Amino acid sequence: MAGIYIHIPFCQKKCTYCDFYTEVAPQLIPNLIDSIIKELDIRKDYLPDSAINTIYLGGGTPSILSKEQFSKIFEAIFSTYSVNEDAEITFEANPDDLTTDFFESIRLLPFNRISIGIQSFGDEDLKRINRRHTAFQAIESVSNAQQAGFKNISIDLIYGLPSQTLEKWEKQLDIALSLNVQHISAYGLTYEEGTVLWKQREKGILNVVEDETMNKMYSLLVKKMKENSFEAYEISNFALPNFRSRHNSSYWKQESYIGLGPSAHSYDLISRQWNVASIKDYINAIEINTEFFEREELTFEARYNDFVMVSLRTAEGIDLITLEHEFGIKLAKYCLQNIKPFIDTKKVDFSVNRLRLTSDGILISNQILIQLMKV
Repeated sequence: MAGIYIHIPFCQKKCTYCDFYTEVAPQLIPNLIDSIIKELDIRKDYLPDSAINTIYLGGGTPSILSKEQFSKIFEAIFSTYSVNEDAEITFEANPDDLTTDFFESIRLLPFNRISIGIQSFGDEDLKRINRRHTAFQAIESVSNAQQAGFKNISIDLIYGLPSQTLEKWEKQLDIALSLNVQHISAYGLTYEEGTVLWKQREKGILNVVEDETMNKMYSLLVKKMKENSFEAYEISNFALPNFRSRHNSSYWKQESYIGLGPSAHSYDLISRQWNVASIKDYINAIEINTEFFEREELTFEARYNDFVMVSLRTAEGIDLITLEHEFGIKLAKYCLQNIKPFIDTKKVDFSVNRLRLTSDGILISNQILIQLMKV
């Protein structure tokens, strides 16, 4: 099984926390769509003999595309690859795009999952991080998606926003859980260098949430999710039974995928490839048929590091039998030896040949992972 990721790097305005590659350049959308379709043809042999199990349109803001632009992309995909009948097909969306007219326009397209970038149900938070929707539009977007027939809806939230208290975060969770969605992704705010929020923090003009409160927010998140039958299947991802993100899960399971569009990444089990992070450079390179990507063939140690890093973040953890089979007894012993102090302090559970983070271990997951890396 394999996946397709398509990066739509357009936003109507830039969020203050975001360091993803995006541009406010809607005039370039038609040319970009044509270039993505050309890339699909150029790289049609990248996933040889693989049936497509997931298709994911991310961004940026894919929901700014028209029905005709979506249709062109799907026509190219389905004419190039064999797509499973039950493939998970997701698009990311901004709440204010998700009107009843929008859903009517895409009604005949093959989407069966939607990921809505809500981030917060508080108008003050939304203004601070420069989101273009309101709290009312956030709630309304979920209702519109449900009325349009979507039965697999995910929403994104951010905790630890400036001036956010534990009590305010609990209200966010209560609203999210009242909406009857099937999947919730919740991420602790990080201050990425160069972003507006990072610059504001450097100037000391933000009320930054302390690490201790961030940990309490995460613990509350896990507690609330469990009480409402959501499974914590990855550190930041929670799903009702049978509603895990199959696309994201394929990343964590080390399955192959192709990434199309500017700055998109691909993985064919032996190498990683990433496209140029510029819409104009990408379009020009595709047009004149010159190289538009960089490629790194993964060393044995790099593949081990990837396996350990993504596996430990999941509910299943690191399967030591698989680790030894794929990377040999020497690296399996290295992993077990380096993680032993965290087993002894109950930050990691070791049972049935699996290593899993405990609730305390999740709070220091990066510290644990550093000890397991092979350099």
